[in-house]
Amino acid sequence: MIQIKLKYDFNLDETVTCGQIFRYDKEIDGSYTIILIDRVINVRLNNDKLMVESDNYEDLENVVTKYFDLNRDYSIINKNLLERDKQLSEIIIACKGLKMINSYPFETAISYIISANNSVSSIKKSVNSISCEFGKKIIFKEKIYYLFPTPDELKKATKEDFRKHSVGFRDKYIESFVNYVNNNSNYLDSINNLNGKESFELLQKQSGIGPKVASCILLFAYQKFDVFPVDTWVKKIMKEKYNINDENTIRKFARELYGEYSGIAIQYMFHYRRNSLQK
Repeated sequence: MIQIKLKYDFNLDETVTCGQIFRYDKEIDGSYTIILIDRVINVRLNNDKLMVESDNYEDLENVVTKYFDLNRDYSIINKNLLERDKQLSEIIIACKGLKMINSYPFETAISYIISANNSVSSIKKSVNSISCEFGKKIIFKEKIYYLFPTPDELKKATKEDFRKHSVGFRDKYIESFVNYVNNNSNYLDSINNLNGKESFELLQKQSGIGPKVASCILLFAYQKFDVFPVDTWVKKIMKEKYNINDENTIRKFARELYGEYSGIAIQYMFHYRRNSLQK
């Protein structure tokens, strides 16, 4: 086990459960077991330290720090957002310590293609099922896990193969995306060099990736904080607070008001609104 001393506020529960990732389990001791790109980790908070166990300890502190964005001071971002919009005060207080996870582009893209018109439990089931068939087997704490497969490991998979994993009509979109990534090796990395608007437009050229899916990929896997998804929860809180609910109007409003942190503001709103109805 390693200990990571936290520099800034970090709410592990809020960060893991706020809709950014799908492959995690909450353990009976309150810790979380999460499947990363190349290893499995178990994490729990102990005051100002993050306690981490893994099957692979190579560079583990840096891997976990980057994944949870632990070196970024979100209080600066929150101050900026409050200066722009005082109505966010209650929401920001409720979301204190929530971080934007720095996830893995290929897995995130496939997961959110699967997410279209789908439930969280179904998404998780499909992603885990695909991993079990095509991904690398990992044994951690006497349990078996499977890493999400690489593009090369999915190279020969067909839409019929994906269909077996309950992805429904999305099978052809996954097949198309996997083939494109395998035939354009720099595609996913190239997005890092584009701004939010350019990458948002580029991703939507892929079948099965619309505005919501593209936004999730860019926000959760590339940390492009000026991009955000607009879903039912966001529309509800925008209607309540600002009397707008049209998606295009919401996008224009948020970009103009929150600027480079519009994605974080919207993620806070999403999480706050969803939690308020679930409590």
